[in-house]
Order: sequence, then C-alpha cells, then structure tokens
Amino acid sequence: MQTEVKVAGTADGQAANPLREGLATNRITDPCTIVFFGAAGDLTKRMLMPAMWNLRLEDILPTNYGIVGFSRTPYSNDEFRAQMKASIDQFSRSGPAKDPLWSDFARHATYVNGDFTDRGAFKKLRAQLDANDKQLGTAHNRLYYLSTPPSIFATIIQQLSDAGLGPKDQAEGWSRVVIEKPFGTDLDSARALQAEVSKVFDERQTYRIDHYLGKEPVQDIMALRFANMIFEPIWNRRYVDCILITAAETVGVERRGGYYDHAGALRDMIQNHVINLFALVAMEPPISPSADHIRDEKFKVLSAVRPIKAEEVAKMTARGQYGAGIIDAKQVPSYRQEPDVDPNSSTETYAAAKFLIDNWRWADVPFYLRSGKRLARKYSEIAVTFRQIPLRIFGELGDRIESNTLVMKIQPEEGVSLRFNAKVPGPKMHIRAVTMDFNYGTGFGVTTAPAYERLIGDAMRGDATLFTRWDAVERAWELVMPALECWTSTRDDDFPNYAAGTQGPANADTLLTSDGREWRKI
Repeated sequence: MQTEVKVAGTADGQAANPLREGLATNRITDPCTIVFFGAAGDLTKRMLMPAMWNLRLEDILPTNYGIVGFSRTPYSNDEFRAQMKASIDQFSRSGPAKDPLWSDFARHATYVNGDFTDRGAFKKLRAQLDANDKQLGTAHNRLYYLSTPPSIFATIIQQLSDAGLGPKDQAEGWSRVVIEKPFGTDLDSARALQAEVSKVFDERQTYRIDHYLGKEPVQDIMALRFANMIFEPIWNRRYVDCILITAAETVGVERRGGYYDHAGALRDMIQNHVINLFALVAMEPPISPSADHIRDEKFKVLSAVRPIKAEEVAKMTARGQYGAGIIDAKQVPSYRQEPDVDPNSSTETYAAAKFLIDNWRWADVPFYLRSGKRLARKYSEIAVTFRQIPLRIFGELGDRIESNTLVMKIQPEEGVSLRFNAKVPGPKMHIRAVTMDFNYGTGFGVTTAPAYERLIGDAMRGDATLFTRWDAVERAWELVMPALECWTSTRDDDFPNYAAGTQGPANADTLLTSDGREWRKI
C-alpha cells in the first residue's frame, strides 16, 4: 500500500528540478515490527540501522512501527539504542542522528538477548512483539530480517514456527522473512534450505535479498529498455555483438577471510549479483510491472541459458587469485597472506564465464560475466557492444571506426553512457568515437539512496519485485555448478596469477581474445 504526494518544490521553497516535477513520494502505510536477527553484527551496524533511520528521516516508515534487535550479545534496551545511534552517526548518509526525531525513533526500538537455539529467547521475542502490537499499534504485522551466518537461517525459521510466530499461526496480520545471501553454498544445500524455509513461509512471504537489485541504476535497466523506443528494437542478435558484465572491487577480503576462503568469487558474486544483472539485461518484456510477471521473465531467460558442460569449463570460464600488489599507492598483501585464509588456499578471488542463450533474441550473442577483488578500480557496469557497420564509407585512412557501446554504470558512478562515432571538425572526414554521459545525481539533483533503504521499504510494503524468487535462485546454482565442481576438485597451481591493482588474470583475457573480442579496461 502507498500514499502518493506530489512533489512541487524543494524543502526550502525553491523551484524543483524539472526532471523530478510531479513525482510521487511513497510512505509505507501498513503498521509493522521489523525484527533484525544478528542485530549486533556488522551488516546491521553499517547498513541496516542507518537504512531504518533514513527511512524515518524521510518520512517513509509507517506511523506505527517497531524495531526489535535479536542477538547473543547481552545488551539492555538502552545499550542497544546507544549502539544503534553510534552506527547511524558513523555510517548514515544523512549524518549524525539528532533530537527530537532521534528520541522518538529510539523509543520504537527494543532488544531481545538470546541464542538462536534457545526456545526461551523466542518466547521473549513473542512477548515483545505482542507488546509492540498493544503499545505501538503494529497490528500483528512482522518482518523478520535474517542478517546472520547462513548456517543459522533454517534454525531461526524453525524456532519462529515453534514459538508460534510463523504466518500459519497468525489469526490476523502478516509475517514475512527476509533472507540475506548466500542462499545455500551449492545446488544441494540451496534446495535443502528451501525445503526448510517452505515449511514455514510460502514463496509470497519469502524475500531473498540481493542488494545489487536495490541499486538505482539496476532498477533503471528495465526503464531504459522498455520505456525507450530507440533501444528495444535493436536489443537482439541482429544488432548486438556481445554484452560484458563487470563487478570489480579494489578491496580484498577485509575481515571476511574465514567466510570467503570457503566461498570464492563464483559463489560470492557470480551466482547471485552478476547473474541477476544478466537476467535483467537479457529478459523479454514482462506483460505488466507486477513482481511475478517481471520475475517470470527473468526465470524464462535463465532457463534458456545453455549449460556449460563439464568438459567445456576450461574453455568457457576463467579463475584467478590475487597476489601482492599496489592499490591506491599502497602495498597490499596477497590473498594467501590475508587473516583467516589458508596459506595454500586455491580459492578464486576472480571468476569469469561466457554464457550463451538459446532463444531467438540472443542466439549466438555471447554474454561475458566477470567479478574480482583487488582489481585496478572499483566499478560495476553492463556494456552492450553493437555490431560493426556493414560497409565503411566515411573516415580517412587510419581512422578507427569503433563499435557503438551502451554502458549502464552501476557503481561507483551511476548513470548511462553511449559511445558513437562523429566527424572531427575540419576539412577532412576524420572519424572519432565520442561519448554522451548521463549521471543520476546531477541529472535528477539527488543523491541516490543506498540499496538497503529501498529493499527494506519494499519488503515492508510487500513488493517482491527486487527480490529473487526460488526458481531463479535454483537455476543460477545450476548454471555455476559445472565450474564450481571442477574448480573445487582440481587445484590451480599457478595461483596467485594476477597482481593486486591490475586487470585480472591472463586466462580471463583469453576467454575473449579467442573470440576476437576484448574486455573493457578496468
């Protein structure tokens, strides 16, 4: 449910940006208590609490809401509120929390201390939720957010059911569960987790979160394709040569060495974030903007992706592990020297794959996906490279006629750029590639909100559009399993095979050069 309010001007009375004139702002109208499991964890501190504060600051939270933190750390209510404020002060995009709004926000927050296996703790949680319904008017609506280690997901869900806090136990109101990635560690474990989740929550009550889908430029992929006549008619094999999807990071594993050494880039990035981008850019037009119709089309296109055979893994994929190098003019260690990482680890910190789609729109168009840590620059993008012109007529000898490229920039820059060829001013017909750029921040005069703000708000509204449905999760695991099984069963003796601060491993370049193409420079 939502209330529409027309935006006529800025807060200080000045004229509004014309690109934002007439837009509706959304306020969540359903009362709700949101329970954060793992409330003392890093994700809650850095992302989730600042997101909740900004939703309140921008008047998006409903009038009647509650926040309950649940974790093993022995906080009192006041100590939890103090931790929340410290997190908001440090990490919120809006700056430190201030009164009187902070005092009002804090009174809606309470804390339950307990182990996730302790039934008594879940009884305390139920009592707190009942108290919120009476004191804060939250109307028996509950959103459970699982920001815990994945090994605990099934336990928490079963405990909710045992405590009478599942949706099947409710006479009134609704219950939903938000599950952080990773959803499983391979195909079998994902299916096992889904079996446990589905005992308590059905699909319409399950929100599998992928924060990439909450990023503004990712949401704009569908608008760019389906709200512009100039793009969709050429979004097919007749005009597109290839599509490159990149998610590059300069950071190493930071404090996640113990987790990452059992995950790797294929599980951590390709199976979820990058394949979700792949589906959005390749899917067919949905018949409506509803969540199910959009997710139907994402699943259909993933179903048409040609599986990589076991014997093709070496030809269709590439992996790497970073060694020591220079990032931002500072020396950084190799992956094997990071804390909590096996000094002989063969875990990949870079993964790339080539996929083909067996349907009429995309037959013979390769999609190249890559993600890696400790690369030359932090950026994520989707680059659609169009075919070369059929016959060269213009341009002086030596002029290079470059392929047109449409780039959807996801981070850190957010926007769209289009490269095309133009004549250089002067008497000769010299041709050069030029670029038109659109930036969301300068174009609309706003700083886009972090993804978690949008996703938490959507989960409270019951809008599942930007969350991943089980059939797509299962299919994504099916697509990466041949490479995952090959890589985990064989040791790559050339690791580390790229230096920190570079473009990645040479074998990833071969993935494209063998097709007569090349990666865009990071």
